[in-house]
Amino acid sequence: MSTFISEFLIGGDGKRVAIKDSIDIAGHPTRSGSRAFVEAEPALRNADVVDAILDAGWQIVGKTNMHELAFGVTGINDWTGTPINPQAPDRVPGGSSSGSAAAVAAGLADIAIGTDTGGSVRVPAACCGIAGLKPTYGRVSRVGAHPAASSLDCVGPFAADMADLIAAMQVICPGFQVQGLPSGNASVGFLEVDCDPHLQACLGAAADCAGWRRSQLHLSDFEAAFAAGLTVINFENWAAFGHLTGKGLIGADVEQRLLAASRTSAADLAQAEKVRARFSQQVDAALEEFAVLLLPTMPSLPPTLIEARSASKAVAGMTPLVRPFNLSGHPALTVPVELEGSGLKVGLQIVGRKGQDELVCAFGAQLQQSMAGERSTPNKKS
Repeated sequence: MSTFISEFLIGGDGKRVAIKDSIDIAGHPTRSGSRAFVEAEPALRNADVVDAILDAGWQIVGKTNMHELAFGVTGINDWTGTPINPQAPDRVPGGSSSGSAAAVAAGLADIAIGTDTGGSVRVPAACCGIAGLKPTYGRVSRVGAHPAASSLDCVGPFAADMADLIAAMQVICPGFQVQGLPSGNASVGFLEVDCDPHLQACLGAAADCAGWRRSQLHLSDFEAAFAAGLTVINFENWAAFGHLTGKGLIGADVEQRLLAASRTSAADLAQAEKVRARFSQQVDAALEEFAVLLLPTMPSLPPTLIEARSASKAVAGMTPLVRPFNLSGHPALTVPVELEGSGLKVGLQIVGRKGQDELVCAFGAQLQQSMAGERSTPNKKS
């Protein structure tokens, strides 16, 4: 199994933590899942989040595999190997933090750390049936994460349950204070998005089970924010990795994406920044009316490995519901919900006000608690 790029033990005897290979650990090379960095020297110092984890007495169990250069959503990596999705081995594990999600889902780590530029924590978490958080932009230190410069990327945690995810945020996010569960009947906005009807119905039922009052909500710039987010990703990734193209050093899929990214102009970026400002204001306004916003993490089940390799539309449809919140900078959490009749868990995404990661996590904990209570209720009628 290609979940880990390298396995080792450092730190105390606390929770087991896996670290994405785009985050520095002193004494270990940071290769970002790419042959282009096969000769990389060991990092001289830990990333800030690694220091925080070690200072907490937790144990780092290794560096996890990833979609090459964090520039892909499937998690498929033909150089390092592709991590197996523990809940659906025939389906992609999701990217780019594929190994981090797979390690937690397989029970190889209690917590994993990944990065999320356009959904790269939330998508693999949803694919593998666990929880994952993209914090408010800038709230968790990116020092020691690669690429060094990004106006979208966030370091965030994975866990199988909200208790561990909240514990991780207490460690890696200075000032994070655990917040009690929100009072019953919280008012939530359920975004109108294109989604598989059965999946949408199951997620709505989960919100109802939590006792939340949901109202439909439309954000007019949602689709534009998705497109603008890609413009920013392309511009910044070409600046970071464009020099690697044309040398036979990177996989064909990432090479093609980088070459396409090279055509992103300064004018394109300026237009995307206008969309960023508009959409961020729209989300802020919606959160004046609702405690949090809800929507699916992914619009359908993750594609199979065969579908992903055939460049099907299923791959293009993996990130439309997550990337907009990278552009806006709002905290966004995915919590696993059982999809009735499928045997799989899918993700319900919870989005909150900037800086209110604690409240978002409290809603996630309440959702998970309510679903656990529902499962334990005897003679429950379907």
